[in-house]
Amino acid sequence: MKRNQGSASYANHEFDITSETFGHLINISGRQRMLSQRIILNIFLSTHGHEDALKIARDDLQLFRDSHHALVIGNSEMPGVFFENLRLAYYSELDGHKKNLEFINLAEKTLNAYEANYRTAQGLLDELGLLAMPIVKLLNQITLVYETESKEFVKLEQKKRRYLMNDIQNIAKQAKIVAVNAQISAARAGEIGREFSVVATELTNITEKIDSLVKTALLDFS
Repeated sequence: MKRNQGSASYANHEFDITSETFGHLINISGRQRMLSQRIILNIFLSTHGHEDALKIARDDLQLFRDSHHALVIGNSEMPGVFFENLRLAYYSELDGHKKNLEFINLAEKTLNAYEANYRTAQGLLDELGLLAMPIVKLLNQITLVYETESKEFVKLEQKKRRYLMNDIQNIAKQAKIVAVNAQISAARAGEIGREFSVVATELTNITEKIDSLVKTALLDFS
């Protein structure tokens, strides 16, 4: 899958993308892998006398469906498909959206068949079982897309912070030069410039403090 150029330009401009956003997306995407296997397992267990297995499978399927919708369409906590590699994963190269829906639909049919004691139930379960490994592989690939973009996002944010700190540091240096010149001018003005000298000295102290804070911040980001 090709590398997305310009990772900062995400499609969902109304959603504030942060590292926490990516952490949440990775967790939900990873949970989809677990849910897909639980659904199949619990339907199978229902055929061996486990009374609550179908209900558990039904609940897991609903959570899987809702989570997939949130990952693709978005909600108040998730931005949906918001960068190019994710679009490729869901709608192009991996065809993830279509394959997830196919899994959901087959699981729904299988559950309905067992709940209604249809004779087709076992055949549907066999078909669903054949999807166990392919769906896990697909969900692993999608999760990897989130993880890869998350790493790139962190690198970009660190780079932006370093640029910002450098800008602040440069401004502080310029302010310090102005403050020193002001002190010189105040000294030349004698008694009249004494009050102005106090202000200039305080400005020098502030710029030195800013410079120190920026240097500390830059060390943290390095």
